[in-house]
Amino acid sequence: MGKTKLPSMPLTGGCQCGRLRYRVSAAPLAFYLCHCSECQRQTSSAFGESLRLARQGLEVSGEASLFERTAESGARREGWFCPSCGVRIWHGTKGSPEINLKAGTLDDTSWLIPSAHIWARSRQPFVSIDDGALVYEGQPGDGYQAIKARWATMTEN
Repeated sequence: MGKTKLPSMPLTGGCQCGRLRYRVSAAPLAFYLCHCSECQRQTSSAFGESLRLARQGLEVSGEASLFERTAESGARREGWFCPSCGVRIWHGTKGSPEINLKAGTLDDTSWLIPSAHIWARSRQPFVSIDDGALVYEGQPGDGYQAIKARWATMTEN
């Protein structure tokens, strides 16, 4: 398991065209990779990169548009994106105090090391996961607690 040094707060980032920018004022709760088919479809890649945050720690400037859908669990899911270039910035369950920032939108991604892999049963066959990695075949059943705990042991301030 790798170690990473958290950068100084705030973290900054934005969409591809630059019309939507954000600042993250509180330390991330976790960083993990999601291999679900929805993330594959949304990113047009093998997985999505999720930086879990307290919703209140995200400050957005510029216009964001909302896409809502119902997850397999029945929960209402929100995805917020730039209406100009279409880049998704964050998503989460409606009303949840935590969200998932799309980590690829950060200005600096050099410090990111995933603490876990979720929805591994849907991962692409060419994606390898290190031995000893924290892996969930589907959605974590503990509210991301083990992922957050592992992230806490992986990060240095």
